[in-house]
Amino acid sequence: MDTYKVGAWVFLVLLWQDGSLASEFPTQLMIKVWVEQMQKELVTLADSATAGQSLTQIFLKNQHLYTVEQNDAEELVARAARKIEQLLRKRSAALEKLATAAEKLQMEHMWKDDFEGDEISYYNAKDNLDANETEGRKYRIRPDFKEDPSFKRLTDYNHTAVHIPTDIYDGSTIVLNELDWSEALEEVFRKNREDDPTLLWQVYGSATGLARYYPASPWMDSRKTLSKIDLYDVRRRPWYIQGAASPKDMLILVDASGSVSGLTLKLIRTSVSEMLETLSDDDYVNVVYFNTRVKKTACFEHLVQANVRNKKLLKDAVQNITAKGITNYTKGFEFAFEQLSTTNVSRANCNKIIMLFTDGGEERAQAILEKYNAEKKVRIFTFSVGQHNYDKGPIQWMACSNKGYFYEIPSIGAIRINTQEYLDVLGRPMVLADKQAKQVQWTNVYLDALELGLVITGTLPVFNKTKTIDDRNGEHQNQLILGVMGIDVSLNDIKKLTPRFTIGPNGYYFAIDPNGYVLLHPNLLPKNPKFQEPVTLDFLDAELENDLKVETRRMMIDGETGERTIDTLVKTQDERYIDRGVRTYTFAPVNGTDYSLALALPRYSEHFIQANLGDDLKRAMSMETIQQERFDEFGYTYIAPREYCKELKLSLNNTEFLLDFSQYIDSSTPDACNMSLVNRLILDAGLTAELVKLWNEQTVEGIVARFVATDGGITRVYPRSAGEEWTENPETYESSFYKRTLDNKIYIFTAPSFNSEGREPVTDSGILVSKAVELTIDEVTIKPAVVGVKLNVSFWMSIFMNATLKLNCKDEICGCLRNDKHVDCVILDDGGFLLMSNHDEYITLIGQFFGEVDPVLMINLVNTSLYSFNKTYDYQSICDPEKDGKAAAGPRSVYVPTIADMLSIGWWASSAAWSILQQLFFGLMFPNLMEAADDDILDAMFKESCITEQTQYFFDNNETSYSGVLDCGNCSRMYRAEKLPKTNLVFLIADAKATCLSCDPRPLRQAEQPSEGPDPCELAQNPRYRKGPDVCFDNNEDEDDSDCGGGTSLSLRLWLMLGLQLVLWVIAALQNS
Repeated sequence: MDTYKVGAWVFLVLLWQDGSLASEFPTQLMIKVWVEQMQKELVTLADSATAGQSLTQIFLKNQHLYTVEQNDAEELVARAARKIEQLLRKRSAALEKLATAAEKLQMEHMWKDDFEGDEISYYNAKDNLDANETEGRKYRIRPDFKEDPSFKRLTDYNHTAVHIPTDIYDGSTIVLNELDWSEALEEVFRKNREDDPTLLWQVYGSATGLARYYPASPWMDSRKTLSKIDLYDVRRRPWYIQGAASPKDMLILVDASGSVSGLTLKLIRTSVSEMLETLSDDDYVNVVYFNTRVKKTACFEHLVQANVRNKKLLKDAVQNITAKGITNYTKGFEFAFEQLSTTNVSRANCNKIIMLFTDGGEERAQAILEKYNAEKKVRIFTFSVGQHNYDKGPIQWMACSNKGYFYEIPSIGAIRINTQEYLDVLGRPMVLADKQAKQVQWTNVYLDALELGLVITGTLPVFNKTKTIDDRNGEHQNQLILGVMGIDVSLNDIKKLTPRFTIGPNGYYFAIDPNGYVLLHPNLLPKNPKFQEPVTLDFLDAELENDLKVETRRMMIDGETGERTIDTLVKTQDERYIDRGVRTYTFAPVNGTDYSLALALPRYSEHFIQANLGDDLKRAMSMETIQQERFDEFGYTYIAPREYCKELKLSLNNTEFLLDFSQYIDSSTPDACNMSLVNRLILDAGLTAELVKLWNEQTVEGIVARFVATDGGITRVYPRSAGEEWTENPETYESSFYKRTLDNKIYIFTAPSFNSEGREPVTDSGILVSKAVELTIDEVTIKPAVVGVKLNVSFWMSIFMNATLKLNCKDEICGCLRNDKHVDCVILDDGGFLLMSNHDEYITLIGQFFGEVDPVLMINLVNTSLYSFNKTYDYQSICDPEKDGKAAAGPRSVYVPTIADMLSIGWWASSAAWSILQQLFFGLMFPNLMEAADDDILDAMFKESCITEQTQYFFDNNETSYSGVLDCGNCSRMYRAEKLPKTNLVFLIADAKATCLSCDPRPLRQAEQPSEGPDPCELAQNPRYRKGPDVCFDNNEDEDDSDCGGGTSLSLRLWLMLGLQLVLWVIAALQNS
């Protein structure tokens, strides 16, 4: 026993023998002695077992095999931005060819009222892959599909596919003409692909709702995807909305007078909800209702960004509108114009629109319109809702006199089409601007409908270049927008242009758009597979916000070039911990786009190791050490599944990947591989093999395993038997414990994930302890590896209790005795997770958050600032859908309407009616689906996007000693706490929980749970900075606004269309049954 240990024990005995301390709670001084003893034994054990200093010497001894290179952040960002610019410029050129060809083809097309049976042929993307599906069907062809590695689905490059929305009749004259002229686009699509084989989806989205895309591919591959009702309409996709019109400032004005009741009010509510769905994050909106007074539907005082959360709040609020009183259009319009004229709030600053939903009336509100809109700067669209005998003339006049359009919505079937056609009117100034408006725009990131994953889309509007003749203007330029061309770019393709494996596991690139949303970021991980949901993650939500990041975000949105070094909180990859770290953000604009690219680097990643293995013998020796037959000697070896070589197939099966890697490296030429990656892997294999040789020569008690992991992608676990049970991610760039360890200089104890069901006993698996290996060469410090051990729980428990032992004790408290009924002794990590205890009951809870084990004590530790906490929101989560009063217990339950519901005409305008119709068609078309489908697929389908919150706890000060008393009214508990130096641990001793149970036992949660998120009303008062478009096409003096809607036959046509569509749906279902 060394001198230090003898001194400590003597001091401890003297303290306990001091009469003044007998039977008292241990003093803070005594606890410091205990903690020093625990820490010394733990750190000595870890230092000896890991031999981290030896690995440092191994790296230094082999400097001839590598060089240390600098990561020039400014040059890296500039180079990556240029590559992204070049990629998007090529896509833009392809878009321009397509748009030009489409306009020419449509202009040369001769309109036909009738078509012969064989004049038109196309592949309908919704046709089943069944061989007999197209037999006897008019106009249909069947492509020859083959599996495509680029799209990871069936494709045919000899054809295009056509998607027609479910509520559009595919035999209508306008659709047939569209099919006829757009067929020739196939050749342009094909030529673009020949010029650039890396092109992905090329799409023409028509204003009629038709979408033609290349290459041809089934809309739903029933072999992979759960079949469901197809509600896709290209005109409601983010890329189409952005390309079809400039951004919008929209005030939705709802007539809530007494005459607007029953069915009409329900139709208005549904119509407003559908109208909100035509808006994107580039738009601003508010909804108000009026009778003799004007009231806000939600809490918003002014127009707000039309993001997902704001639109949801408005939709919910609209459902609470009640009808009473009389109509006063003057009051409503006055408020609307005031909202649109407010300049001291964030806005789109482009198209100004008022959408009036009413049942009609005698008032024209002419005076107020002439007062506020004499120059027609605000467009007014009016909607006559419901079936009634009111005079529609006044509200039609409002639209026609203010460059808008008048629509009728007599029934639910008219809502969807009439709430999106206003985009045609907004497109008029763009068509008249012609070449000025021919600007490729790049969208926010979203989920591709054809399973390509996260994409951005370049869009270009397509204009009708034909001339039109009427009595009023004679021959003049057509003002209609034909549609929008789109070309997808996968985010994976952009990521490939941002080199990853030289910037370290905690370095990363990210990019943001003018809204501040990220399109590249390691935390951009949407969990919802439904493509209908937009993917909008703000940079300040992707990271932990602070003032310098707010400033950085603003500079990036403004297209500035710069650099900021920020002391920031960093959330770990598994989202359980928070550390402090220093990151340098270097950023620059991507020219030709509105995007900005940045690189975040920690200081230890400002340089990297470049392996220079010129000696084939040295390479061969290193390769030998990762062969499976050498695992007994060199430990169980994992290699990170990276794209080392072009033809090397990635596999999550380590044994298979190791074998493939070894065989491929032996047979391939250097040109076929990324030799920088390969050489670094082989270098690390050789250096870590030398470390394992040292482990072989020493025997250490108290550990289950030893391990070393490297930036280069090598993980070795010794002995082999422990490696076979290793569950950590072999990709060190994705390993939470590895990345966290690099951000600290101390030993990091990582709590195992706590899951009471099916978890391997922690007494068998051990506690993971790790430390970064620091290497200083020529005054440059890097961290190329992490070493660690898996600590034996029983051995640690013995160290833990022995350090507190009082010899010859006859008192009530004799240290942390096993299962002592008087005191609870625990060790927690810096996240508040339980790692050690003197109670066997608690040992089974290792890894659980202490706020669930002893809530009262944990709350007090937070109140005394031992722990700080940070609440974060995850906007990318999915949850079970909320259940309403008529829903059954499970998410798959089908709501069955009552007879009273069915007899109520108003019920058919409700969201429930839509749901029932979908379920009806679902059952008719796929009668055996619910029995055959996999439960996991069904569960995923029925989940919906939601917000979750999680609270991370962390040490945020340098204090080491804490104490306090828990006052529970009729009893109390004393506690003391002391942090263990050189670790992320804290020791805690307290009067046993069982001695005082009066306090509120409600658990303190750390884990993720559903949340409402921050108050959107408060956020709207202080919106985040964003940047609108540089150009705006909202007015043109040559615009012909004489076509402004009207006519009395609309109601009949819509009912016929709806009835016809219903018949077609049923016939199609019967054919497939």
